[in-house]
Amino acid sequence: MKISGARNDPYSPFARREAGEVAPRAVSEAPAADQARFLGISENELTPAVTAGIAMLMVELDSLRLEVQRLKARLLEAETAADEDPLTSAKNRRAFIRELKRIAAFAQRYDAPASLVYFDLDDLKGINDRFGHAAGDAVLKAVAARLASHVRESDIVGRMGGDEFAVLLVQADLPTATAKAEMLARLIEAEPAQVGAWLIPIRLSWGVRQLDPTLDAEQLIADADAAMFAMKRAKG
Repeated sequence: MKISGARNDPYSPFARREAGEVAPRAVSEAPAADQARFLGISENELTPAVTAGIAMLMVELDSLRLEVQRLKARLLEAETAADEDPLTSAKNRRAFIRELKRIAAFAQRYDAPASLVYFDLDDLKGINDRFGHAAGDAVLKAVAARLASHVRESDIVGRMGGDEFAVLLVQADLPTATAKAEMLARLIEAEPAQVGAWLIPIRLSWGVRQLDPTLDAEQLIADADAAMFAMKRAKG
């Protein structure tokens, strides 16, 4: 990447701001003679003008390093934001499907079980109608937070859209995942979501599908969704 203006305009606002931060360290920790040897400049060539130029060069290099660090931090923030559901901070559908494909490939390669649990919040429409959409959003946030707090760091929680969530459980076959899904639903339903003065009950339906390497991600999700819908329909 070409960086224009770094050498030609050492007194730009950026350089002036950064010079105060890094110049003392450059002078005290790396003497001009050491810097000159590093740059291949002999002591005979180390005139005051050259020394001043080296000092300014080191200031500019430190400024560029700081800018690179800032850009990396911003890139990480952007990547994280692109993968997150803006309401709940769970993985969004696109990011979740990417992780599902990755874990499915890992499970196939190492013959390790993994399972997908699909959750649906029962009667979100009724919550919105009775308490308002802000209350419905608060309930969705509560569900996502409780899911995230009761799974391992290696597991993945995603919001698939609307009132639907999914959890990827690594190293979990169908019986293990079914027991885990039941436990998660019980924990989430045990405590109503408090929204202002209201205590709003939470009810979930869920379905489980062990990952099958012969099926693509969308089919695995559809199977878990169908199992969830069967439970919802059985409730009447």
